[in-house]
Amino acid sequence: MFGLWKPRVLGAWRMPATGPAILAVNHSHNIDGPMVMGVAPRPTHFLIKKEAFVGPLGAFLSGIGQLKVDRASADRAAIGQALGVLENGGVLGIFPEGTRGEGDFASLRAGLAYFAVRGGAPIVPVAVLGSSDRPGRLVKGLPPLRSRVDVVFGDPFEAGDGSGRRTRRALDEATERIQKQLTSHLENARRLTGR
Repeated sequence: MFGLWKPRVLGAWRMPATGPAILAVNHSHNIDGPMVMGVAPRPTHFLIKKEAFVGPLGAFLSGIGQLKVDRASADRAAIGQALGVLENGGVLGIFPEGTRGEGDFASLRAGLAYFAVRGGAPIVPVAVLGSSDRPGRLVKGLPPLRSRVDVVFGDPFEAGDGSGRRTRRALDEATERIQKQLTSHLENARRLTGR
């Protein structure tokens, strides 16, 4: 990442040095996940759509510990692998919106709350800004080479209410809390970076 672009990483010290953690990353460009993987202070295992696991790229993603997920159904294998990452004290990366979009955390899927509550892991909000500002001249699908991309890590927070409940209502309430935290982090990151 540092060879192709100029990432500016802010707040990486906020990420817990040990133990399970979940990185909740906004997603407006294909490069957001690889950028976070490249600059995060700890190895990160992202849940990535199964469609990306084709040919040499699929072997590469599996080889670096990324997790294949079928977004069309409740993928039990992927859920088990993701919980395993947290149980082993690892870092799980999630795009809480489920797919690329505006990257504004406007609509979250329930998966993030489930993993946070079930895995007992703090959520670290991460804002990637500048990856979708303008297309590159050589490769239109990527940001311009040597352009600045900001990656802003926020303060970790707990999604649950402390009761340990895992009911549908508890997960819905956790999702609301998460959305407020992520939206607030994104606003702060934009203010901090001027984007």
